[in-house]
Formats: sequence, structure tokens, C-alpha cells
Amino acid sequence: MAKRIKSGIKRVEIAERNRQRNVAVKSAVKTRFKRVKEVLAAGVDAATAAETLKAAISAVDRAANKGILHPNTAARRKSRLMKAFNAKVGS
Repeated sequence: MAKRIKSGIKRVEIAERNRQRNVAVKSAVKTRFKRVKEVLAAGVDAATAAETLKAAISAVDRAANKGILHPNTAARRKSRLMKAFNAKVGS
């Protein structure tokens, strides 16, 4: 049944707007991860790999700060990225 109360209608609109933002941010984070994996697989120089890694970590941190990702999820993803980076490039 559709909402008929003004405040209920507004909450539905806000929830949809937030959902779309969350989907976009999560997609951007996934894209950054994919780029890091591609760079590591291609064996590019360490500076380029570090730059893409920094961008990915920044995206994860922004998503966690906005509440889109749980802080533990963000930490886990960053840890996995760093582990893969260090395995390929070295510390």
C-alpha cells in the first residue's frame, strides 16, 4: 500500500535518494579495487601501483566515514589490498 501521509512520503523519497547514493559509492569503491588488482596483475612500476592503491584506500575511508561501509569492512578491505600490494611490489 502506498504511503499517504506527507512525512511518510518524504521518508520514502529520502530513503531512495540515500540508496542511490550508497549504490554509487559502493560501485566506485569496487571500481577502485578492480583498478588496483589490474595494475598489480600487469606488473606496472611501484609508483603507479602505489598511486592507485592510495586512491582505493581513500575511497574506502570516505565510504566508511559516510556510514556506507561498516568500519570493520573498510579495515578488512584495506588490509587485503595492502597484503596483495606488498606481495607484488614489496614493502
